[in-house]
Amino acid sequence: MDPSTRRLGLISGVIILALFLVLLFLAVASDAPGRWAFLSRGKIGVIPVEGIITDSRELVERINRFRQEHSIRAVVIRIDSPGGSVAPVQEIFEELLRLKEEKPVVASLGTVSASGGYYIACAADQIFANPGTLTGSIGVLIELFNLEGLLEWARVETKAIKSGRFKDIGSPLRAMTPEEEASFQKLVDGIHGQFVQAVAESRGISRDEVEEIAHGGVFSGEEAVTLGLVDELGGFRRAVAYVASEVGIRGEPDLVYPSSHFPRLRDIVGAVIPPAGIRVQFLPGW
Repeated sequence: MDPSTRRLGLISGVIILALFLVLLFLAVASDAPGRWAFLSRGKIGVIPVEGIITDSRELVERINRFRQEHSIRAVVIRIDSPGGSVAPVQEIFEELLRLKEEKPVVASLGTVSASGGYYIACAADQIFANPGTLTGSIGVLIELFNLEGLLEWARVETKAIKSGRFKDIGSPLRAMTPEEEASFQKLVDGIHGQFVQAVAESRGISRDEVEEIAHGGVFSGEEAVTLGLVDELGGFRRAVAYVASEVGIRGEPDLVYPSSHFPRLRDIVGAVIPPAGIRVQFLPGW
């Protein structure tokens, strides 16, 4: 092989290698927020909401990540949750409303999306459920227990030194007074009103109509459609196809799940408020 041919082959090899490296760089960079998004085909973010919700930090971080990622055209919230603690559920709901201002958000309800799980779904533009999905359970729950009889049987005496009459409200070491029970009922009714208002505003239903079905009971997905709590029957793939069409994605979209370094929400029972062990929750009373 003469030197000129060898030189031409070497130059061609260098050009091919350079092009390969450039394409590799662009493929990696396309996942960086706001960069090279035009090179990627339509992406839809998927955020799983699973188990009993006791903390909002992980989900809020995931929602914000997808909101800032320019290549993510829309988001599907896949919910399999019976609910959880009140404040985390409300924080997740508010973050989804913020996301919805910039990108379409669709909720796909799995086996159970009840109470706080349904509260979160209400932030979406469109809600899909399977016919047999258990959803609804619009209500608030405080569970307390009383060990007074057991302590008496075991001949154990207790004494509470407190600064105010409500400081040990809900204590399992004694029976609740009528005044304390009325205080808890007022708390539950107030939070219940917040839940009802969120459903009414998000679903375009009058508050009176929501009040009629906000008895804490669950509904099938099929019944939820007739009540206006769900928009359409269909599984996860139907929800993806719907939102892909809404943002003009042709063909099969790329589904992007949260990075694996995010830990999964632990399926543990709700947050404990010291010292009384009071749990204020959006949970079904099953």
